[in-house]
Amino acid sequence: MDVVVSRLKEISQAVLYATEGATLENVLERIAQVAKELIGTRYAALGIPNGLGGLRYFKTSGMSVEEIVMIEHPPVGHGLLGVIMKERRSIRLQHIQDDSRSVGFPKNHPPMQAFLGVPVQMGQQLFGMFYLCDKQDGTMFNDGDELLLETMASYVALAIVNAQTNQKQSRIALLEERERIGMELHDGVIQSLYGIGMQAQLLTYNDSISPKDIAPIVNALDDVIEDIRGFILQLRQRSDNNLTIRVCFQQMLERLHLPPTLEVVIDAPNTKPPFTPAVFESVCLIVSEALSNAARHASARQIRLSTRQEGRLMYIIVEDDGRGFDPMSSMSSSETSGLGLTNMQYRARLYGGDVIIESTPQKGTRVSIWIPIRAH
Repeated sequence: MDVVVSRLKEISQAVLYATEGATLENVLERIAQVAKELIGTRYAALGIPNGLGGLRYFKTSGMSVEEIVMIEHPPVGHGLLGVIMKERRSIRLQHIQDDSRSVGFPKNHPPMQAFLGVPVQMGQQLFGMFYLCDKQDGTMFNDGDELLLETMASYVALAIVNAQTNQKQSRIALLEERERIGMELHDGVIQSLYGIGMQAQLLTYNDSISPKDIAPIVNALDDVIEDIRGFILQLRQRSDNNLTIRVCFQQMLERLHLPPTLEVVIDAPNTKPPFTPAVFESVCLIVSEALSNAARHASARQIRLSTRQEGRLMYIIVEDDGRGFDPMSSMSSSETSGLGLTNMQYRARLYGGDVIIESTPQKGTRVSIWIPIRAH
């Protein structure tokens, strides 16, 4: 009895730690991590269904970011995960490959043998699929492991509900704060700048001051006002889900103030982004960084911004005809660091994607961004 109480206390403390994550995805990552540690396995994963037979989120523990990026594609809710999703019952296997319901692993996926999976549900509502692979001591999963994971899954359902509620509240608060900042900028800062501009224009009536001396000040104030207007527009548009991919990219170009000598060709559809606003905002920040790099460093005459969708992946390509560089040279590390590749890759990998830079001296640079599409 004392052992049971101790294990329950251990589970509740582990899930409590997981719920302290900043976002729902962070909570899921922590849950996978603590499950792996509690039962002593090499791998753990937690999939959240999208309601359409696929997965909205899939978080793992036991694989590095580099290993995850190399895998051909993330799980899509077929095979054993699909069985748990549909039948909502636990599955325990000594060898995954021997089960006819298994669909195998995608290319570059690490080999796994033993499998223990349970549904994460509350009443009739399914929140996810929780599974572990390969115990570290080489033994098979037993009844105790299954009971422990099922018990933990009950706690996890509550943790997911809590995280989803907090995320919705945070999103509402963020939108309200953006609207407030926009209003204060418009009603306060812009009006003050207008007042300064009018005072500067009044100085032109002073015979001792040349209008030519005042003109640069007035023009600079006008530029600042337009920049702030653009910032207000950007704040408000972030909460607008009706903008198409093409319109978003066009507005992004306007905010970058690229030189008129640089031609930018946009090949993007007039359809809504297949992402949540938060994900597409990160995508736009990556694209903006790539465009800015091409404008500032590449000495390019033309940039082509294009998108394509292949299955459950969205690709965004930024190509320029600039001076390029040699990725294999000793300068490649500093070059890509200067291009902000680390930050771009970090943003993409937060959502299961990646950024790859290809370049050849005197033949331009190609930035490839890919992000998995999940239902929302």
